[in-house]
Amino acid sequence: MGQSLSDEARPPSKEEITADLAEKFARKCFEPLELYSFKHNFKSLADHEQNVRYLKEDSIARFLELPDILAVSPVVFHMLSYIGAFPFLQDAPVILGFEQMIMAVAIMTERYAKILARGNSSRRKLLFKSLAVYDRKLSEIEKQQNSTGISERNTSSHVPGFAVDEAGDELDDDAADDDELVLAALDSLDMDDAFRAGDSHAATTHGAMIPADNFRKLIMLLLLVSPLDAQEHLSSYAHRVTGTDLEDLRATAENILSAFINVEKSPGITYPQFKNVLPSSFPFLFDGFNPLFEHFLFAKDLDFSRRKDGMSKTISPAVVQPPLLQGSGQILNLSILSQLSFFISGNELFRRLRLLYSGSEAGFSMGSFETKVFNWRAPTILLVSGTRLSDTPNHGGSEGTFNDSLPPKRFPNGSPPDRDRLVFGALVRQPWRHTHRECFGGEDMLLFQLAPIHDVFPASIINRDYVAFAKPPITNPGINFGCPHPRVSQSSRHQSIRHLGPVSLVVDSSFEFGVFTHDYASRGGAFATSASRKYNFQERFQVDEIEVWGCGGDEEARIQREKWEWEAREAEARRRVNLGTGDIAADRALLEMAGLVGANRSGGSMA
Repeated sequence: MGQSLSDEARPPSKEEITADLAEKFARKCFEPLELYSFKHNFKSLADHEQNVRYLKEDSIARFLELPDILAVSPVVFHMLSYIGAFPFLQDAPVILGFEQMIMAVAIMTERYAKILARGNSSRRKLLFKSLAVYDRKLSEIEKQQNSTGISERNTSSHVPGFAVDEAGDELDDDAADDDELVLAALDSLDMDDAFRAGDSHAATTHGAMIPADNFRKLIMLLLLVSPLDAQEHLSSYAHRVTGTDLEDLRATAENILSAFINVEKSPGITYPQFKNVLPSSFPFLFDGFNPLFEHFLFAKDLDFSRRKDGMSKTISPAVVQPPLLQGSGQILNLSILSQLSFFISGNELFRRLRLLYSGSEAGFSMGSFETKVFNWRAPTILLVSGTRLSDTPNHGGSEGTFNDSLPPKRFPNGSPPDRDRLVFGALVRQPWRHTHRECFGGEDMLLFQLAPIHDVFPASIINRDYVAFAKPPITNPGINFGCPHPRVSQSSRHQSIRHLGPVSLVVDSSFEFGVFTHDYASRGGAFATSASRKYNFQERFQVDEIEVWGCGGDEEARIQREKWEWEAREAEARRRVNLGTGDIAADRALLEMAGLVGANRSGGSMA
C-alpha cells in the first residue's frame, strides 16, 4: 500500500513525458497508414547500437534526396536534433530516435497544430532556435548592432545602414520567453505548474544568431522544395541545381538573405531581425518543409497494390502534372516563382501562372499592354526589371524628359552601387482598366521588390491610390502604384511634376523608365513602408523588361480567349460597315444587320 502511494506521488520522468507526448502526436497527428509508413521508414533507415535505433545525418539526407551541391544536410540535421528534444529543448541536441523523430516530423509538417492550438509565431521562434548558434563573440556583435543601428539608419551616406531593431526589443521578448508550444504540450499532458516552471524552458535568444552562410544554404533548399507536392520526389527537380538554374537559385537566395541583414556588415541574423521581417515579407517561407518531411509518412517501397487473394490491383497511370509556369519570360524563372511563393500562397502560383504580356515580345507600349492584359478576369502579377540610372542624370533625350517630370531626388539609392539590377512588382487582384479620375485596386494588393533586396509593401488604408492606368490627355501618363491619380493636362506645352506617393512605383507611358520611392518618414500611403529597411530611399531606373502573368487556370484563359474573339469580330464588323451616307435610318439598318445595335445594344448615338 505504501509503495503504491509513493509511486503515485512520484512525478513522471522526462523520458516518460517524452514517450507520452510522442504517442499522443503519433495517434492524433498522423493517420493510421501514415504512422505505419513512418514506422517502416524509420526501421529501414535506422542504425542500431546498444539496443538504440537512431537516424544519422547521411541517412536523412539520402532519404529526403537533399542535393549534395547545396551542402545543406548539416543545417537540416542540426534543426532536427534540436526540435527532436521537444518539449525539453534545453537538452538539445539529441539522438534522433523513434520518439524524437515523431516530434520533429510533427512540428516540421505543422501536424502538431491538431492538438496544440498555438499561433505561427511559436513555431517561428522554435525554428529560429533550431538554426541558431550561441556564441559570446556573436553576442557582443549583436549588442554593437543594437547600439549603432539607429544612428546608422539616420545617416545620409550613399548606402544607408541596414535596419536593426532598437535595443530593448529582444530584452522585452526574452523577459517573457515562455515557449508557447512547450507549455501547450505540457498542458496537453496535464503537467503541473511546478514541473513546467522548473524544467520546460529552453535557451533564450540572447547571444543567438543564425550564421549567414547556414541561412543562405537553407534558403536555397526552401526555394527548391517550395513547389513540391505530397509524395513528389525532390530528385525530380535535379535540373534546378545545375548550370544557369543553380546560378539563379544562388542569386535569388542572396536577394532574400539581404532582406534580413547586410551580409557585408553582419555575420548572422538575430532573433529581432528574424521576428521583424518574417511575418510581412516571408509568411510562407517554411511551407516547403510540410511536403518535404511528409515523405516520412509515405513508404516508398511498400506494395499496397496486392490484394488478399494474391492478385494485383489495377494501378492507375501517374497523372502528368502541367509545368510550373505556362510561358517563358525573361524576368520570371523558377527561382523567382519560388521567391514569390514565400509571400503569395503557392496555391495561386504553381501551375497556375501563364504569361499574358511581355514587353520584349508584344512591344513596350500601353496599347499592347491593354490588348494583352485587360481581358484577364483574375488576379495578375506585374514584374518590371531595370538598370539603375546614374546619380548624374542625362539632361538630353528621353531620360532627360523623364527626370524633368520628377521632383528632385532627395533620397539615396536603396542598395549598393554594384547591385544595380532592380526588379519590382505588384500583385493586382482586380481586373485592369482605364482610370480617368480615380485609381482602382484594393486592400488585398501587394507592392514588392525582388532584387537586389527582397521587400514587401502591403496595401494600407491610409488612402486608396492603389493603381492608375492613365493615357493622354492625362498629364504624365503611365502606370502608377501608390500615387495620386494624374490630372488632365491643361496645356500641352507645360507638363506638371509627377506627384510621387510615399511608397510608390511609377512606369512612364513609353515603358522606358521607372522610379520607386520609399519615404519611410511618412509612414506610408496606399502601401505600407518596409519592415526591414527603416530609412528613405529612391530607385530611378531604365526599364529592361515588363511582364504580366495571369493567376488562374484553363477557365480564365477560355474567358479571355472568347473576349478577344468577340472584340475581333466586332472590329471586323465595324470595319466592313460603310457609314457616313447621311441617311440615319439606312445607317442604323446597316448596324442592326451587323449586330451592333438592337437586342439591348445601343451602338452609341446616331444623332
